[in-house]
Amino acid sequence: MSLTTQDGLPGLALPHPDLRPTITEQFQAFDAQHPWVYRALVQLVEQRLGAGAQRVGMKALFEALRWRHPYGVKGLNNNYTALYARRLLAEHPQWTSVIEVRRRRTP
Repeated sequence: MSLTTQDGLPGLALPHPDLRPTITEQFQAFDAQHPWVYRALVQLVEQRLGAGAQRVGMKALFEALRWRHPYGVKGLNNNYTALYARRLLAEHPQWTSVIEVRRRRTP
């Protein structure tokens, strides 16, 4: 009895690692297709700060988005939290003490 492998089946082959988009590239594509997500994150940060929060966690904001828009956030990947955090801080430097970011491992 011979064993059948799935290597040759259409749709199961993974692209070569060098051809896969980076997380940053995936984020940029997602952000371009879903500009409302960034605006919603800004609103959530403003709401949390207005309610007296001293710190705001990006993962908590992502979960809040998922709860508020259960059918409209397809593709919101947790890998994007750091990239959204950096974008928020770049455009709202006054939030530096509110949103924590770690040093990036890759440039």
